[in-house]
Amino acid sequence: MRTSQFHGIPLSLQEVAHIARAPVPMGADTALEISGAAAVERAGINDIAYVSSHLYAPALAVTRASACLVAARFANLVPAATIALVCDDPYGSFADVLARIYPEASRPTLILGERGLSAGATIHPTAKIGQHCTVETGAIIGANASLGSGVTVGAGAIIGPGVIVGDDCAIAAGASIVHAVLGARVIIHSGARLGQDGFGYASSRRGHAKVAQVGLVILGDDVEIGANSCIDRGSGRDTMVGDGTKIDNLVHIAHNVVIGRHCMVVAQVGIAGSTTVGDFAAIGGQSAIAGHLNLGAGAQIAAASGVMHDVPDGARWGGLPARPIREFFREHTWLRQFAARRERVQ
Repeated sequence: MRTSQFHGIPLSLQEVAHIARAPVPMGADTALEISGAAAVERAGINDIAYVSSHLYAPALAVTRASACLVAARFANLVPAATIALVCDDPYGSFADVLARIYPEASRPTLILGERGLSAGATIHPTAKIGQHCTVETGAIIGANASLGSGVTVGAGAIIGPGVIVGDDCAIAAGASIVHAVLGARVIIHSGARLGQDGFGYASSRRGHAKVAQVGLVILGDDVEIGANSCIDRGSGRDTMVGDGTKIDNLVHIAHNVVIGRHCMVVAQVGIAGSTTVGDFAAIGGQSAIAGHLNLGAGAQIAAASGVMHDVPDGARWGGLPARPIREFFREHTWLRQFAARRERVQ
């Protein structure tokens, strides 16, 4: 049975269709209540679902959802009891509807459900706290830190001295932020670490002398950082993440890295120091990016790749070491065919 800790805000079918930019089928009840959302195979009465891939066509044919957002090619598979809302981007429209039904789910959950400044929080007298902020029990706000309006800081989170947090940011429980400046509407998930020292040493026969790290971490607006990810402060220059970029859980961004706008960095990626990633680039999970490289705007790196050279704008690379994806697939196919021939000979 489907369960959720969030209570959905009911919408009418007409409201859902407007949000999804989809026409309401002739004869459909525009006042029908939609109060939940679920995967197509689990959806029930008063739920909305979506289908944008043929992989879910069998589940669509037997769904019990009250309404379903579908691409036009799947409209004929929607059961008679389910209202088909045909749109160009079912997944994107589903995301928009979810945000309206479950507005609280778009930000990290406040562990204690507190509102306002808890008496159990530690807030330095010189810290500046904006209007309508929530700071939960056990959170620490350091000297001269600044929180914009509407900021939430979860239980046990740490905002270090001098850190600037923009309006409407959400800092989840247990996160720590030092030596950093955050733009507006930034989301930091539990356990993330921002602004700690990077891995910088001057090595010689005498050993490894620590190089002082004196830069910042600067995040643009609408950035999201996943749980237990680490972004090191800069040394020679600031570490920067551009507007709208989304970083998954368990990612490491080293010192002096500059990531552009609206990039996607998937789980377990490591980006070594002083590398630059262009706008709208995407890096697949478990990939490793060497230091002092340039990944061009719009570049795409396949999962589990090892990037050791600059990647041109818009290029698609994969493999270890990474190279153009067609070249990688061609080599992989040749090796597989060669191995099959050897087996036949033996």
